[in-house]
Amino acid sequence: MNRPLWICPRCGRTFANRNQTHTCASLGDVDRLFARSEPAVRAAYERVVAVARAAGPVEVLAEKTRIALHARMSFAAFMPRRRWLDGHLVLAREAAHPRIRRVQVFSPRNVLHAFRLDGPDDVDAAFAALVAESFEVGVQRHLRA
Repeated sequence: MNRPLWICPRCGRTFANRNQTHTCASLGDVDRLFARSEPAVRAAYERVVAVARAAGPVEVLAEKTRIALHARMSFAAFMPRRRWLDGHLVLAREAAHPRIRRVQVFSPRNVLHAFRLDGPDDVDAAFAALVAESFEVGVQRHLRA
């Protein structure tokens, strides 16, 4: 069973760990982050969020320069650009997909997969499966296995 989430008394964000290091800042606006992006970039983002939400409840955190998807912990992030969407997924293993540009292993169950999407068609079934798997990391199910 998961411990209750810790809520930062200053900013109100939730975290799996008490006194989690973070920047207390007001959340921004998703629309502002996509203001200079082509419509296909926003559509790619919306497709990934829909896949994540199909896996379970997801909180969207629009920060100053990125958008994070959060459950018990943040498991995906997006940095909109004019013609593409950069981002990353956190998985509990190394995975391959044509859209993954870089993999960073922080620990055996904390592996960052940086990606670039040009539009919603880049979110194929295999990429959608990685998003759903990343949600499982976000709710920390990988720690119970």
